[in-house]
Formats: sequence, structure tokens, C-alpha cells
Amino acid sequence: MESLGGNPERKKDGTPPKSLLAIPVGIKQKAVVDKLVSKFPAANFTVMLFHYDGVVDRWRDLRWSDRAIHVAVRDQTKWWFAKRFLHPDLVADYDYIFLWDEDIQVDSFDPLKYLRIVRREGLEISQPALDHRSQIHHRLTARARKGDVHRRFYKTSGHGKCYGNSTGPPCTGWVEMMVPVFSRAAWRCAWHMIQNDLIYAWGLDFKLGYCAQGDRRRNVGVVDSQYVLHRGIPTLGDGGGKAPVSKSTPASATDRYAVRQRSYDELQVFNRRWREAVAEDGCWTDPYPKSATTG
Repeated sequence: MESLGGNPERKKDGTPPKSLLAIPVGIKQKAVVDKLVSKFPAANFTVMLFHYDGVVDRWRDLRWSDRAIHVAVRDQTKWWFAKRFLHPDLVADYDYIFLWDEDIQVDSFDPLKYLRIVRREGLEISQPALDHRSQIHHRLTARARKGDVHRRFYKTSGHGKCYGNSTGPPCTGWVEMMVPVFSRAAWRCAWHMIQNDLIYAWGLDFKLGYCAQGDRRRNVGVVDSQYVLHRGIPTLGDGGGKAPVSKSTPASATDRYAVRQRSYDELQVFNRRWREAVAEDGCWTDPYPKSATTG
């Protein structure tokens, strides 16, 4: 952000490069978000909050609130906000974009140490590993006990096998969408993949490797030594995501089911659009033509 007075062409030599932390938030998660944001030093990070419940003033008592950018639109998703307010030209001053969910505990996470590892390892797209107490959907994101970073997952039995020669997601070259971190160049690519009318971005995670600025098997990774706990709290509607079974079913459960159904529908639309775009572009050669898994 800029001051109202002073020289607009002043030099900023000596100031550390900044990154951006952007989070969709609701007032019910205020305490968790406070602890999360407080981990990110003001000298190194700008904070942007997307208020999906429209509540802004009740955040004003937090010590970092006045330096944060607040955007309020009711009942919208992280990716809806990102498409409209994180255009690559608008965030070009930031080295990295942390586009995180709000239900993240950061007791074992240091953002400065995290970025040192990311730079050292050459990761264009990354995420902190998930504590094993987290709600884990893909084993690639779970924390490994040794080393700073892992880039692939091995699974030799059951459905969806992952071997040492697997070349794509979810075996390697992949992160999940709750806590992704993008380099400036990777975000410029990823932003253009986000569809303006598809608000949940389902399917985007399996295509992010195309934004890795090179080999996704090397430039995409999970940082183990700096990890987080994902609480898995549903905020877009409530309830368990099941279809209503009677008139007595709470409205929140109905809403949650509608969210889940639209997410699945959007996945089909996104994949169809991808296939159509590939078919229409006769000049493009897919660098990753083979399937990621066998079985």
C-alpha cells in the first residue's frame, strides 16, 4: 500500500521483497485467522482478507487489521475473489502469492523459513505439508518425517498406483488447493487458468503443473519441515455434504449439498473446456501426454 503524501518516485532500496497472503475469511473463524496472520511478519508480507460473510468491522480490534486489505462480498469463494482481485498485474510486486484457506493452524510453520526452502529448492508452486492429524485427501500432501521437501508419493497397491516413474498428479508435480503458494510467474499462468464462471476451481489442481516454469516433477513440491494442520471446517454452507432426506433436514445441510453438487458439475465443465481447447489449438504440444498413474 502507498502513503497519501510523499514522493511517488521515491526509491525503496533496502526494503525486503514482499509476498502476499490472501485468505477468504468468516467472522466465526476469527481466532484461527488471527493466529495465522500473526505468523506473517508485516515487513515481509501484505495481507488481504476476502470477507465471504460481509463482516468487516468486527475484525478492527486485531492489531494487524489496519494494515490488511479488506474485500467484502457475501457468499463468494476463494477462487471467485482471486480471479477478480488478484490479477497478475495487480500483484506483480509480490515475489510469492500465498492463497490459503482460513481453517489452517500454523503452530509448526514459519513463513520466512518456508520461503528460504522454496527459493533454495527452486519451487515455483508449493505447499506446506499437512500434519497427520489433518483432514488429508491425497497422501502426497501428508508430511514426510525426513528432509525439507518431497516431490512424489509412492503407492504400489490398490487403485491409483504411484511408482518411481510416474510423471504427473497426484503422484508428483501436484499440490492441493487449500494452502498453495505460487511464485510470481507461476501465478500469472495459474490465474489465466481460473475460469471466470467456475467458482470452486475443481480440476485446476491437476493442471497447475503446466504453470511450473519447467519440469513439474522438480518445480512443484511439498515442504515437510514447515507444516500446517488443516482443520477441514466446511464454511460454504454447513452440514455433512449429504442430500436432504426430509423436510426436517436443516437448511445448512441442503446448502452444503448444493455446494458439493456444483463443485462436481464444475469439474466436468473444466475438464471438457480443457479438452476442447487442446483440440482447437493445433500448434500446442502437451509436454505431459501420459497419464499419471496406473491401476
